[in-house]
Amino acid sequence: MNKAKLLFKDLRIWLLIIALVFAVVAINPHPFVEGVAIRAVVKDSPAYQVNMSGPSPQAMPVSRERIIEMNSRPIENKDDYYNVLSSLRENQSIYIKTDRAEYFIPQVEYRNDTPYLGLSVYDAPTTNLRQGLDLEGGTRAILRPETNNTQDLQSFNDDIDIVIQNLRKRLNTYGLSDITVRSAVDLDGNTFIIVEVAGANDEEVRQLLSQQGKFEAKIGNETVFRGGTDIVSVCRTSQCSYAVDPNRGGCSKVASDQYMCTFSFAITLSPEAAQRFADITKELSVVTGQGGENYLNESIKLYLDDVLVDTLNIAADLKGVAQTRISISGPGYGKTRNEAVESSAANMRNLQTILMTGSLPLKLEIVKMDSLSPLLGQEFLINSLKIGLIAILVVVSILLFRYRTPQMVFPIIITMVSELLITLGFAALIGWNLDLAAIGGLIIAIGSGVDDQIVISDELLKGLKTDRFVNWKRRLASAFFIVMGAYFTTAVAMVPLMWAGVGLLKGFAFTTLVGISVGVFITRPAFAKMIEILARD
Repeated sequence: MNKAKLLFKDLRIWLLIIALVFAVVAINPHPFVEGVAIRAVVKDSPAYQVNMSGPSPQAMPVSRERIIEMNSRPIENKDDYYNVLSSLRENQSIYIKTDRAEYFIPQVEYRNDTPYLGLSVYDAPTTNLRQGLDLEGGTRAILRPETNNTQDLQSFNDDIDIVIQNLRKRLNTYGLSDITVRSAVDLDGNTFIIVEVAGANDEEVRQLLSQQGKFEAKIGNETVFRGGTDIVSVCRTSQCSYAVDPNRGGCSKVASDQYMCTFSFAITLSPEAAQRFADITKELSVVTGQGGENYLNESIKLYLDDVLVDTLNIAADLKGVAQTRISISGPGYGKTRNEAVESSAANMRNLQTILMTGSLPLKLEIVKMDSLSPLLGQEFLINSLKIGLIAILVVVSILLFRYRTPQMVFPIIITMVSELLITLGFAALIGWNLDLAAIGGLIIAIGSGVDDQIVISDELLKGLKTDRFVNWKRRLASAFFIVMGAYFTTAVAMVPLMWAGVGLLKGFAFTTLVGISVGVFITRPAFAKMIEILARD
């Protein structure tokens, strides 16, 4: 009882307790939460039109809006959600209840013969810990920006910032969420851009990232409008956006093993672009087509990254008119009709995104792209937990054999768990993604913590054996000299890893640094006090 009072009178013990409380609050565990969390809401989709919205990038995982009921059927996980979704029919209404509000979608759209709400969902998170792509699944791309020798460093860095902002906007506009776009510099000074998108496949991400996105519409050799600043709005609703437009031929077989489908959607031009259209077309002449329709003698040619993607005839009645609303069309190809429909829809979404976000100031080369399966990540996580439990049992057994008394072992176990919780709490607080590299850093930090605790224990116990009246401060100073030496050695070794491998080892280095810093400045002093009090007669 006296030892317990001594423990709770010490400031170091209270610092540990306070850190643990803050860690638990930051992690915010909700083990019995149900429903599916909304990852993203595609702009102009049926869900978007009834004011459903995706989470902000800064939102904590457990604070994300959760769908708990659809058409009076409870939703506990993703399987429930997709079962209800697959049972919907075209133009059927749907009632959605979340933990925050209720929504009513009067008509369900069908895209590629499947119900479409414009929602991306995943099983509701049970903590604020953010899982990296290795555990959650998704796509990681490493991009190398092209530059020229005449560009100065400041101008290049400004262009990199613009590229990062534009890529974020492009991916968000495309309907992708949980996005990380950051620059990284390797040990040779080369600059790269790393893009990580949770829950997305590599093909759609590759298509968005590989294009500079320079879109131009030309009549003859004169540019009428460009993507980005000249585009006021791009239609993405079913009323003026068609993945397969029957008025433009729909789908047809163009070869023995190839189908083609034509998409179309409307855009609204700025007044300046509309006036350029009027100024250019007023000089053109009217010709009669094969079907008897009257057109201008020049067509609008659409170029994406200097490649011709479509040619549009201009009706004769638009001559000299400042036309603000224009229909854009293009093809999609496939070996089957369904493949052609999917290709047409994907090409339309990509072109809509390019028109909305504009072009990038630098061309990007995809150096490496990985598509990561969440199943492998979850399997690794489960195996890591099992091995971790086995490792703890082995460590406890060795410590019991070494010290012969549980009261010397319990503080080490308490300290190990405390370091883990505080490190995870810090990661949750700052929104740090826990990937495989970060888990490796946690293991290193906890392992070095056990080493330090054994050094402190041995130093104090050695003093008890050789000196009945132990000078605790001198013994602790001797132990912490070794501990601090190991800490600074590890910290210095971690610094180069922050940039090694184009920053892909940053999670390992950062987590290791946080873990060993938590140990040295919070848990080790508290552990030393525990051992000092417990070792006394």
